Amino acid sequence: MELRLSPKITILQKLEILSDAAKYDVACTSSGVDRNGDGTGIGNAKLAGICHSFSSDGRCISLLKILFTNECIFDCKYCLNRRSNDVPRASFTPEEICELTMQFYRRNYIEGLFLSSGILYSPSYTMELIYQTVYKLRTEFRFQGYIHVKAIPGAEPELIWKAGLYADRMSVNLELPTAEGLRMLAPNKQRKNILGPMRMIQNARQENQNDLVRYHGAPRFVPAGQSTQMIIGATPENDYQIISVAEKLYQKFDLKRVFYSAFVRVNDDAMLPALPQGPPLLREHRLYQADFLLRYYGFGAAELLSEQRPNFNIFLDPKCDWAVRHLEQFPVEINRADYQTLLRVPGIGVKSARRIVGARKSASLNFDDLKKIGVVLKRALYFITCSGRMMYRTKLEEDYIVRNMIDAKENFPFTKDGMTYRQLSLFDTQNA
Repeated sequence: MELRLSPKITILQKLEILSDAAKYDVACTSSGVDRNGDGTGIGNAKLAGICHSFSSDGRCISLLKILFTNECIFDCKYCLNRRSNDVPRASFTPEEICELTMQFYRRNYIEGLFLSSGILYSPSYTMELIYQTVYKLRTEFRFQGYIHVKAIPGAEPELIWKAGLYADRMSVNLELPTAEGLRMLAPNKQRKNILGPMRMIQNARQENQNDLVRYHGAPRFVPAGQSTQMIIGATPENDYQIISVAEKLYQKFDLKRVFYSAFVRVNDDAMLPALPQGPPLLREHRLYQADFLLRYYGFGAAELLSEQRPNFNIFLDPKCDWAVRHLEQFPVEINRADYQTLLRVPGIGVKSARRIVGARKSASLNFDDLKKIGVVLKRALYFITCSGRMMYRTKLEEDYIVRNMIDAKENFPFTKDGMTYRQLSLFDTQNA
């Protein structure tokens, strides 16, 4: 298939347009796949992932992150590249993307490629071009680094399958959390057309795993799994609805990551929220924190929020907020609590919980030991005991703990009598 647009601008001009057009797509991550080069090509993909750098607005730019084209047949109200916008348009050819990837890699600018696209002519036409690109990059240019490509909803499944044999990760953007949101802001898109490729990728990965067991040397299909992205704040869904959708995606489609992108108003449209305070970045941050609790800490969406309490506390991270609302489960005795119980203590992460379980086999742990292990005591101290004793004289009262936890200016916000009298800070945006 040949690109039917005649290029009228230079490849560097295309790069400027199509890298800028890709900046609102945040669904890129470290590789999640461990593959050494075989000596016949260039590059590798390590499990430790891509060495990320970040732009001034906090967005990841570590990969060569571009759109194949910013031409689009759709007119989504939130999208800068929508059909009705008067913006500079450009399209790469597969050969141009291959050359750019190789040149950037040889200069040590990147460790992989993140390739998304607008819809040029039709979903299948666009997916065919993406397939051609990754096929050439792997077979003709012998690139063995990380490749993440978008599966285009509505494209022929065979094209998605063929592209997945050469990509490390694929993603299908959910776009908006609910079908109602799509109908309101993206009427050309349907939820079933988005979930269909997700299911196809999931099933193909499972079949491929069976093939790898039966046949040595069988090609690997999307070895790093699939992810998706949701725009947050463009439609009126609350946090409970959003994390409930994410939980179902993890359970039903075996997704590796759900990415949350704070809505940025790039179009003047009456259907879009005004956002006088700017993009909801703190809300995005809280959703990422909650997402980690879903994936690694054993929490369920219904534990963190409910219909009666549908949004996260802006003053406390979701784990701390859960803990102060469930004080009947605390304090936890560090030297006896099981691993899953330790994970629910604010300030104790996955690594520190494992270290506690391992270290206490040989000795009883105290607070100095916990600090060396990596426990964030300024949060954990309200919820734990070591050999039956708390670190400070504290009270298991929600208001008392919240007042002290919000003040994060010092390591330990206590005077000798166990209380703090310092001015409370407005936000606590740290993890754990």
